[in-house]
Amino acid sequence: MSSWAIVALVAIVIWGIVESIRARAGIITDEDGNQKIAPREDGRSAAELEAARRELADLRERVKVLERIATDGNTSAAREQARIAAEIEALRALPAAREEKSE
Repeated sequence: MSSWAIVALVAIVIWGIVESIRARAGIITDEDGNQKIAPREDGRSAAELEAARRELADLRERVKVLERIATDGNTSAAREQARIAAEIEALRALPAAREEKSE
């Protein structure tokens, strides 16, 4: 088998794989050659799909916040902020302790 035949065979196989992936994704080509997503036939309405997209976006935001909480507490800047906050709270407690002693 010549090298050109092998190249042609590989190109045909790759084209077949690409077309099968497009078919699974629901991408169709209209008469003008434009590609678009075929209408869904699984019974889900556009409102349900939009609600699912919004919920997914909300969940992504929650994950971002949780990642920030998990990682920000371990940085040196976060430890410094915690130390300063503890020092401020200790200074706030000093006047209350002085008032209790004077009473």
